Amino acid sequence: MGEQVTTTVETPETAINTFDLAIKGGWLMIVLFVLLLLSIYVLIERILVIRNAGKEDDSFMNRIKDYIHEGKIESALALCRKTDTPASRMVEKGISRLGRPMSDITEAIENVGNIEIAKLEKGLPILATTAAGAPMIGFLGTVTGMVKAFMSMASAGVNVNVNILSTGIYEALITTVGGLIVGIIALFAYNYLTTQIKGIVNRMEMRIMEFMDILNEPAN
Repeated sequence: MGEQVTTTVETPETAINTFDLAIKGGWLMIVLFVLLLLSIYVLIERILVIRNAGKEDDSFMNRIKDYIHEGKIESALALCRKTDTPASRMVEKGISRLGRPMSDITEAIENVGNIEIAKLEKGLPILATTAAGAPMIGFLGTVTGMVKAFMSMASAGVNVNVNILSTGIYEALITTVGGLIVGIIALFAYNYLTTQIKGIVNRMEMRIMEFMDILNEPAN
Protein backbone atom coordinates (compact mmCIF):
# COMPACT_ATOMS: atom_id res chain seq x y z
CA MET A 1 0.00 0.00 0.00
CA GLY A 2 1.23 3.46 -0.88
CA GLU A 3 1.72 6.08 1.73
CA GLN A 4 -1.00 8.71 1.93
CA VAL A 5 0.43 12.19 1.76
CA THR A 6 -1.56 14.91 3.47
CA THR A 7 -0.95 18.41 2.16
CA THR A 8 -1.86 21.30 4.42
CA VAL A 9 -2.57 24.57 2.72
CA GLU A 10 -1.76 27.49 4.97
CA THR A 11 -3.71 30.64 4.51
CA PRO A 12 -1.49 33.68 5.06
CA GLU A 13 -2.74 36.00 7.75
CA THR A 14 -3.50 39.51 6.66
CA ALA A 15 -1.90 42.02 8.99
CA ILE A 16 -3.73 45.32 9.08
CA ASN A 17 -1.38 48.27 9.27
CA THR A 18 -3.09 51.57 9.97
CA PHE A 19 -0.48 53.61 8.10
CA ASP A 20 -0.67 51.37 5.03
CA LEU A 21 -4.46 51.56 5.06
CA ALA A 22 -4.33 55.35 5.27
CA ILE A 23 -2.01 55.50 2.27
CA LYS A 24 -4.36 53.28 0.27
CA GLY A 25 -7.15 55.73 0.98
CA GLY A 26 -5.63 58.19 -1.47
CA TRP A 27 -4.98 61.92 -1.34
CA LEU A 28 -8.25 62.64 0.49
CA MET A 29 -6.73 60.95 3.53
CA ILE A 30 -4.14 63.74 3.57
CA VAL A 31 -6.96 66.28 3.77
CA LEU A 32 -8.57 64.36 6.63
CA PHE A 33 -5.23 64.11 8.43
CA VAL A 34 -4.73 67.86 8.17
CA LEU A 35 -8.24 68.44 9.53
CA LEU A 36 -7.49 66.05 12.41
CA LEU A 37 -4.31 67.91 13.35
CA LEU A 38 -6.12 71.24 13.09
CA SER A 39 -8.93 70.01 15.33
CA ILE A 40 -6.50 68.73 17.96
CA TYR A 41 -4.60 72.04 17.87
CA VAL A 42 -7.79 74.08 18.32
CA LEU A 43 -8.93 71.82 21.17
CA ILE A 44 -5.66 72.10 23.12
CA GLU A 45 -5.26 75.84 22.45
CA ARG A 46 -8.84 76.61 23.51
CA ILE A 47 -8.54 74.49 26.66
CA LEU A 48 -5.55 76.58 27.74
CA VAL A 49 -7.36 79.84 26.96
CA ILE A 50 -10.54 78.76 28.78
CA ARG A 51 -8.53 77.56 31.77
CA ASN A 52 -6.87 80.97 32.09
CA ALA A 53 -10.20 82.75 31.62
CA GLY A 54 -11.80 80.62 34.33
CA LYS A 55 -9.29 81.56 37.04
CA GLU A 56 -11.02 83.64 39.67
CA ASP A 57 -10.12 85.39 42.90
CA ASP A 58 -12.95 84.90 45.38
CA SER A 59 -12.15 88.22 47.03
CA PHE A 60 -12.08 90.18 43.74
CA MET A 61 -15.59 91.63 43.87
CA ASN A 62 -15.33 92.43 47.60
CA ARG A 63 -12.13 94.37 47.02
CA ILE A 64 -13.71 96.19 44.06
CA LYS A 65 -16.66 97.09 46.27
CA ASP A 66 -14.38 98.47 48.98
CA TYR A 67 -12.32 100.50 46.52
CA ILE A 68 -15.39 102.03 44.85
CA HIS A 69 -17.07 102.93 48.13
CA GLU A 70 -13.80 104.45 49.37
CA GLY A 71 -13.39 106.41 46.16
CA LYS A 72 -10.17 104.59 45.21
CA ILE A 73 -10.98 104.32 41.52
CA GLU A 74 -7.37 103.95 40.37
CA SER A 75 -6.82 101.11 42.83
CA ALA A 76 -9.94 99.37 41.51
CA LEU A 77 -8.71 99.75 37.90
CA ALA A 78 -5.27 98.44 38.86
CA LEU A 79 -6.85 95.38 40.49
CA CYS A 80 -8.87 94.67 37.34
CA ARG A 81 -5.75 94.87 35.17
CA LYS A 82 -3.85 92.61 37.57
CA THR A 83 -6.63 89.99 37.64
CA ASP A 84 -6.75 89.87 33.81
CA THR A 85 -9.89 87.77 33.21
CA PRO A 86 -12.88 88.41 30.92
CA ALA A 87 -15.00 89.41 33.92
CA SER A 88 -12.34 91.75 35.29
CA ARG A 89 -11.99 93.47 31.92
CA MET A 90 -15.74 94.03 31.82
CA VAL A 91 -15.68 95.44 35.36
CA GLU A 92 -12.71 97.63 34.39
CA LYS A 93 -14.69 99.11 31.51
CA GLY A 94 -17.61 99.77 33.84
CA ILE A 95 -15.37 101.51 36.38
CA SER A 96 -13.82 103.65 33.67
CA ARG A 97 -17.32 104.89 32.81
CA LEU A 98 -18.25 105.89 36.37
CA GLY A 99 -19.96 109.27 36.50
CA ARG A 100 -21.85 108.67 33.27
CA PRO A 101 -25.49 107.54 32.99
CA MET A 102 -26.13 103.94 34.00
CA SER A 103 -27.26 103.11 30.47
CA ASP A 104 -23.85 104.16 29.10
CA ILE A 105 -22.06 102.02 31.68
CA THR A 106 -24.24 99.01 30.86
CA GLU A 107 -23.73 99.42 27.12
CA ALA A 108 -19.95 99.72 27.52
CA ILE A 109 -19.85 96.55 29.64
CA GLU A 110 -21.99 94.64 27.13
CA ASN A 111 -19.69 95.65 24.27
CA VAL A 112 -16.64 94.37 26.13
CA GLY A 113 -18.55 91.21 27.03
CA ASN A 114 -19.33 90.52 23.37
CA ILE A 115 -15.67 90.97 22.48
CA GLU A 116 -14.58 88.61 25.27
CA ILE A 117 -17.07 85.95 24.19
CA ALA A 118 -15.85 86.24 20.60
CA LYS A 119 -12.28 85.69 21.86
CA LEU A 120 -13.34 82.58 23.76
CA GLU A 121 -15.16 81.17 20.73
CA LYS A 122 -12.23 81.68 18.38
CA GLY A 123 -11.55 78.46 16.49
CA LEU A 124 -14.93 76.87 17.18
CA PRO A 125 -16.11 77.40 13.57
CA ILE A 126 -13.17 75.26 12.45
CA LEU A 127 -14.33 72.40 14.68
CA ALA A 128 -17.94 72.78 13.57
CA THR A 129 -16.94 72.76 9.90
CA THR A 130 -14.67 69.74 10.40
CA ALA A 131 -17.37 67.83 12.29
CA ALA A 132 -19.78 68.30 9.39
CA GLY A 133 -17.33 68.23 6.49
CA ALA A 134 -14.96 65.36 7.37
CA PRO A 135 -17.61 62.59 6.98
CA MET A 136 -18.65 64.12 3.65
CA ILE A 137 -15.05 64.09 2.46
CA GLY A 138 -14.85 60.46 3.54
CA PHE A 139 -17.98 59.59 1.58
CA LEU A 140 -16.56 61.39 -1.46
CA GLY A 141 -13.42 59.28 -1.25
CA THR A 142 -15.51 56.12 -1.01
CA VAL A 143 -17.59 57.01 -4.04
CA THR A 144 -14.55 57.84 -6.17
CA GLY A 145 -12.83 54.69 -4.92
CA MET A 146 -15.80 52.53 -5.87
CA VAL A 147 -15.82 54.09 -9.33
CA LYS A 148 -12.15 53.20 -9.76
CA ALA A 149 -12.80 49.64 -8.50
CA PHE A 150 -15.54 49.02 -11.04
CA MET A 151 -13.46 50.62 -13.78
CA SER A 152 -10.69 48.15 -12.93
CA MET A 153 -13.20 45.31 -13.17
CA ALA A 154 -14.37 46.53 -16.54
CA SER A 155 -10.79 46.76 -17.79
CA ALA A 156 -10.03 43.23 -16.57
CA GLY A 157 -12.79 41.82 -18.76
CA VAL A 158 -13.08 38.04 -18.48
CA ASN A 159 -10.08 37.95 -16.13
CA VAL A 160 -11.98 39.73 -13.35
CA ASN A 161 -11.91 38.00 -9.99
CA VAL A 162 -13.19 38.51 -6.51
CA ASN A 163 -9.86 39.84 -5.26
CA ILE A 164 -9.93 42.81 -7.61
CA LEU A 165 -13.42 43.76 -6.45
CA SER A 166 -12.85 43.18 -2.72
CA THR A 167 -9.54 45.06 -2.68
CA GLY A 168 -11.04 48.04 -4.46
CA ILE A 169 -14.02 48.15 -2.11
CA TYR A 170 -12.09 48.00 1.17
CA GLU A 171 -9.62 50.61 -0.07
CA ALA A 172 -12.56 52.84 -0.97
CA LEU A 173 -14.18 52.40 2.44
CA ILE A 174 -11.02 53.54 4.22
CA THR A 175 -11.83 57.19 3.55
CA THR A 176 -15.29 56.77 5.07
CA VAL A 177 -13.77 55.34 8.24
CA GLY A 178 -11.21 58.14 8.34
CA GLY A 179 -13.83 60.81 7.75
CA LEU A 180 -16.08 59.47 10.49
CA ILE A 181 -13.21 59.28 13.00
CA VAL A 182 -12.13 62.87 12.31
CA GLY A 183 -15.72 64.10 12.34
CA ILE A 184 -16.50 62.41 15.67
CA ILE A 185 -13.37 63.83 17.30
CA ALA A 186 -14.18 67.34 16.05
CA LEU A 187 -17.80 67.05 17.18
CA PHE A 188 -16.91 65.97 20.71
CA ALA A 189 -14.26 68.69 20.92
CA TYR A 190 -16.75 71.32 19.76
CA ASN A 191 -19.41 70.28 22.27
CA TYR A 192 -16.88 70.12 25.11
CA LEU A 193 -15.49 73.58 24.40
CA THR A 194 -18.98 75.04 23.96
CA THR A 195 -19.97 73.73 27.38
CA GLN A 196 -16.84 75.15 29.00
CA ILE A 197 -17.34 78.55 27.36
CA LYS A 198 -20.95 78.63 28.49
CA GLY A 199 -19.76 78.17 32.06
CA ILE A 200 -17.32 81.07 31.69
CA VAL A 201 -20.07 83.28 30.25
CA ASN A 202 -22.38 82.47 33.16
CA ARG A 203 -19.69 83.50 35.63
CA MET A 204 -19.10 86.70 33.67
CA GLU A 205 -22.80 87.55 33.93
CA MET A 206 -22.79 86.88 37.67
CA ARG A 207 -19.81 89.19 38.21
CA ILE A 208 -21.42 91.97 36.21
CA MET A 209 -24.63 91.63 38.19
CA GLU A 210 -22.61 91.95 41.38
CA PHE A 211 -20.85 95.01 39.94
CA MET A 212 -24.13 96.70 39.03
CA ASP A 213 -25.42 96.00 42.54
CA ILE A 214 -22.32 97.68 43.94
CA LEU A 215 -23.02 100.79 41.85
CA ASN A 216 -26.65 100.89 42.92
CA GLU A 217 -26.18 100.35 46.65
CA PRO A 218 -25.23 103.25 48.92
CA ALA A 219 -21.78 103.40 50.45
CA ASN A 220 -21.52 102.82 54.18
